[in-house]
Amino acid sequence: MKINMPRQHIYLLIVSIVLFVFVTLFSFLVLIPQGKEYRDKRGQLKLASKDLKKYQDFHEEIEITLKESQQKNRRVIVAFDSIFNPDRFEKQYKTYFSSLKISEIQNMGAKEGFATYEVNTTSQISSPKSFYNFLDAINKGDWIIGVNFPINFTREAELIKSSFTMQILSRAKDSNATEKEAQ
Repeated sequence: MKINMPRQHIYLLIVSIVLFVFVTLFSFLVLIPQGKEYRDKRGQLKLASKDLKKYQDFHEEIEITLKESQQKNRRVIVAFDSIFNPDRFEKQYKTYFSSLKISEIQNMGAKEGFATYEVNTTSQISSPKSFYNFLDAINKGDWIIGVNFPINFTREAELIKSSFTMQILSRAKDSNATEKEAQ
């Protein structure tokens, strides 16, 4: 029995068989191993994406907290940037006292970019209430000031003489020059 097939069909059959063998070998030798590697990398990517999302959420949460703290403590942040000026201090707070004298005891040095001064203050007031008003005013003032104890009150005729020391935390003067040079 003789099969009568045209030559074109035979060529087409041979090409089809070769193509089928090529596709089968390609899929078993290349695609299937790459698919396993792809699944492994996809799993790693999902874990990394989950970690990234967690860190982004944490970052946003901390950023919101930072913004709220900056708004809430804006006055304190500005006070840390202010340089202490004794003359300005006297002019600003002289209204609370009959007389106010400030004498610098010592500059305690610069710590972490801030200069710390200890100031001895002698004043005369008409009542302790004005002294407490003064304390409220420096609490809302332009500088970070801590009033040290003891606070000595001495009565002299109609006035009360007070003497106390204040510790003033002020930005170091040369740090501003460094900032300007950096810009």
